[in-house]
Amino acid sequence: MVKHQPLQVYERQLCLSCITGIYGCRWKRYQRSHDDTTKWELLWSFILLFTFFLLLVWFYFWWEAHNDYNEFNWFLYNRSGEWSDGTVPILATTAAGFTYIAFLIVLAFCHIALGQQLNLHWLHKATGPFLHIGALAAITALSWIVAGQVARTEKMVFQIVVVLLYVGVLLALYVVPLYITSPCIMDPSTLKPRPDVIGHQGAPMLAPENTLWSFQRALQMNVTGLETDVAISLDGVPFLMHDRTLRRTTDVEKVFPDRQLDETSHFNWTDLQQLNAGQWFLKYDPFWTVHSLSPHEKDLIANQSVCSLEQLLKLASYHNTTVVFRLRRPPPEHPRYNSWINDTLHAVQQSGVPQSLVMWTPDEHRAQVRQLAPGLIQTSVEKRSPQSLLEYGISRLLLRYNRASTQEIRNFSGSNINLTLYTVNEPWLYSVLWCSGVSSVSSEAPHILKKVPYPIWLMRPDEYCLMWVSADLISFAVVIGIFIFQKYRASGMRSYNPEQIMLSAAVSRSNRDINVMKEKLIFSEVRNGVGSAEELCEDNDYDYYTNRGISQ
Repeated sequence: MVKHQPLQVYERQLCLSCITGIYGCRWKRYQRSHDDTTKWELLWSFILLFTFFLLLVWFYFWWEAHNDYNEFNWFLYNRSGEWSDGTVPILATTAAGFTYIAFLIVLAFCHIALGQQLNLHWLHKATGPFLHIGALAAITALSWIVAGQVARTEKMVFQIVVVLLYVGVLLALYVVPLYITSPCIMDPSTLKPRPDVIGHQGAPMLAPENTLWSFQRALQMNVTGLETDVAISLDGVPFLMHDRTLRRTTDVEKVFPDRQLDETSHFNWTDLQQLNAGQWFLKYDPFWTVHSLSPHEKDLIANQSVCSLEQLLKLASYHNTTVVFRLRRPPPEHPRYNSWINDTLHAVQQSGVPQSLVMWTPDEHRAQVRQLAPGLIQTSVEKRSPQSLLEYGISRLLLRYNRASTQEIRNFSGSNINLTLYTVNEPWLYSVLWCSGVSSVSSEAPHILKKVPYPIWLMRPDEYCLMWVSADLISFAVVIGIFIFQKYRASGMRSYNPEQIMLSAAVSRSNRDINVMKEKLIFSEVRNGVGSAEELCEDNDYDYYTNRGISQ
């Protein structure tokens, strides 16, 4: 008898081909395997997963640091001497890589769910661990794959290890809220009044920083104060400038090309008045807001000049607005090195501003200043205890927002110390500090914070407890249901071989497809011990060649 090889006709599996092809460049059926994944490939999978979580933290860091992007750009400027938005390439690279690596992780999970051997292509091995994207899949959704693997495996040790690991992570997520504290989890009746907003360098997102137009724009946003940085010119005129040089915010390269790297205090006031302090804003568009400006506003910006402290104080006096400034002492070789305090006090007195509107921050010669101008609001930029501040007669404190905890904010408030935190640009951060009880914030975006009439979110402690307990219970019920379903599904499939499963699912297939699957089933039974196809047909009362049963 001539023995024929069983006829094998495979249906197309486009989805599976795409999954294995993209992940491991195994586009052909013969390239795929259901064998156990090698230890080397498992190692790469763990590296990929670990990199994803590690870089997810990196992505979260940049999302949380959005409030400080301008300070990051200024840091890069001090290093390179060129002003540009350095966050754009970082965020673009992060987004692209985050998408890529998350896609690979999804493909890896699909391989596990379909029982395919993991085989990461070398191209992904070279680039995947250094890129990242996506969102962290919910641990509850992950239970579908975990339960499926546990139900299908025959190794008891593997089942125990996987279940313990998964349950450990799940329980950790369930109890994490017990250790989460937020200022915004509080009784709304104890919420303090809305913190005042001070214009940090005016409104630098809408106009060039430290110019008169910038401060006027801030006043249009109903700020309660103005904050700036003050330097002393060569001839003793206090003027507004944040940087140590004039390169970033003026056209000093054009007017004084040989002095562009000189320190700001080495220019006299006559030289400073020749510089344009607004064209750089239109050229570089540091906050991507120039497109929203009217032609009239652009003309005003293009003609801005360096602003003196006296000009700012006169503007504040007209609007009855508080002014706080940080005074930078000239270098030792400067002719005003010893008279910088007196020069500044003279400018305050010449402006005619009420002393009660000026917050004085320098610690040097504070006792002398208090004698010459007793009406100034004594303010510190150094973090001290409330008792120490009160001992020195200081009633206000100016700190960076990350240097004061919620408890410290409340301690300062309880000691009648007016605390101002800078630089606060994001509504979520403003909301958190509001719930913490801060008195005021200094912001580069008063036009944004103006639109926050109430904390973005505020929740009672009992509501928060109910929310996370309910979420835990729902998650637990879903996970238990998935494990039961996967166990039931796996137990129902173990009594069938692949050919029988395909045959039972062929209700809507053509006769030819049914014949092919029956042929495969017959030869499968022959290999399991039956002598020949004819004997099998006789035993089963089935006419193999006519595809009809033999009536009894």
